[in-house]
Amino acid sequence: MYARPSKLPARLLAGIALAAFGGVGIALVAQHQFQVNPCAWCVMQRGIFLLIGAVAALGWLLQRWRPARLLSFVLIIALAGAGLAAAYYQHDVASKMASCAMTLADRMVTWLNLEELWPPVFMITANCAEAAAYRLLGLPYELWSAALFLLLGLASLWGLLSRDRRR
Repeated sequence: MYARPSKLPARLLAGIALAAFGGVGIALVAQHQFQVNPCAWCVMQRGIFLLIGAVAALGWLLQRWRPARLLSFVLIIALAGAGLAAAYYQHDVASKMASCAMTLADRMVTWLNLEELWPPVFMITANCAEAAAYRLLGLPYELWSAALFLLLGLASLWGLLSRDRRR
């Protein structure tokens, strides 16, 4: 008897893409409507969220091709890990620094020329100490970012390990 493939992996990838792009949308509203200016580490995390969203959307578009779907989940897990590391570094190290200049995040944003390519999203307008003062519901923004990275990584792990992926 033919067993119909589950729609869970495709729905999971679509949800991951929406959540990742939504996280960037919330950051942009906070920046442009409430003057929550991003530091280099904030901008780097935005870039990682956009990459996660793009990978998830591509995986969703290629959902019928199992290797592409599985590769999407693996890449999202890796990117979520990188995002968690960036959020942790921002919270534990960079927030105590007066400047983010010449840190890995600042160098990456500069090297990739992101501020020139898409200034409303990637323009660094605060230093790390300033960005550390911003809060949403009492928590620093980087902890909200870390929570979303963790959620996206766990969702991808679930999609990768679920029985439905074999179809």
